[in-house]
Amino acid sequence: MTPQTLLSLAASLSLATTAFVAPLAIATSAQAQTPALKPVPVLRGLDSPWALAFLPDGRMLVTERPGRLRVALANGELSPPLAGLPAVSAGGQCGLLDVAVDPQFAQNQRIFFTFAEPAGPGESGNSTAVGSARLVGDGLAARLENVRTIFSQKPKISSRNHCGSRIVFDRSGALLVGLGDRFSGKDEAQNPANHIGKVVRISAEGQALPDNPFAGKAGTAPEIFSLGHRNIQGAALHPQTGELWAVEHGPQGGDEINRVQAGRNYGWPLVTFGRNYGIGTAIGEPGPKAGFEQPLRHWVPTSVAPSGLVFLTSDRYPGWKGSAFTGTLRGQALIRLTLDGASVTGEERLLADFGQRIRDVRQGPDGWLYIVTDGDGGQVLRLER
Repeated sequence: MTPQTLLSLAASLSLATTAFVAPLAIATSAQAQTPALKPVPVLRGLDSPWALAFLPDGRMLVTERPGRLRVALANGELSPPLAGLPAVSAGGQCGLLDVAVDPQFAQNQRIFFTFAEPAGPGESGNSTAVGSARLVGDGLAARLENVRTIFSQKPKISSRNHCGSRIVFDRSGALLVGLGDRFSGKDEAQNPANHIGKVVRISAEGQALPDNPFAGKAGTAPEIFSLGHRNIQGAALHPQTGELWAVEHGPQGGDEINRVQAGRNYGWPLVTFGRNYGIGTAIGEPGPKAGFEQPLRHWVPTSVAPSGLVFLTSDRYPGWKGSAFTGTLRGQALIRLTLDGASVTGEERLLADFGQRIRDVRQGPDGWLYIVTDGDGGQVLRLER
């Protein structure tokens, strides 16, 4: 096979999902002394769910990648898809992606979401965009109002891959949004003039912030917060420092967790532990290299495909408070990372016998962890212990 055929085959295999009905008690894989986690089904029968967010009143928002946003109650009742979303370019790894609730939701009822935006007149391709709306109405009678697109990644690229993305609010209320390199545009991750392979920092109205690291610099997109990213699939603020941490997919190996700081370059595709699909040749160099940030943790030689990221702040799981958790797609496990400040000191793989691609992980208002499983028949499960 040609290298291009191998690339296409690997990209297709990365989209494969696993159909499996979760049992109610799954033992952890890494340490026999760790008590069993009990995944309790909360929502069932979802179509490629991508993200979960909690509303202040206990309701949940869940996205489905084909382009549906639903409201759910704690008892498992699920609304029909909410009307009024923008057109979504769904296919491959792209579609309706993350959803986030404004920290001031009680006052403004705003939510934000990311999606693959199709090209408009005179354009071609698609790109990741950020939308906002007001969510009004009680219970399952919720509806969307004032739906609009506030930011669009530029340029648009004809691709079904690497749309990213996650939304995180920093402590100032700004949105930090991870944007993928679109697979075919990997070299653009080093180009500061565009949004490909970047984290951007924007206001709730989609504008670049005046204190962004490249604001006012000629030839640089003012929204950029950091550059050199491949495909961020999980992000969260560190609860003590307020810094952004993110997990992103490598190609064949080279998945990373990074502490994402303003103005820094995270290397892709010049500095990476990842290898070319199929043929296994080097893409860049592993580093360290001056001017580029090293990951806090990376996975080689086999990718785990991390997706979703949360820091545990509750006391629900004795001995785990302060750990970071990420789901994995290829790895089909929940990874717990032990931390010492900004250092990753250990890793434990949980739910390894679960047999599910884990797309998202969140801490609920009740302090339990919730996971979202990928694919047709996806579920939201609460991890009790």
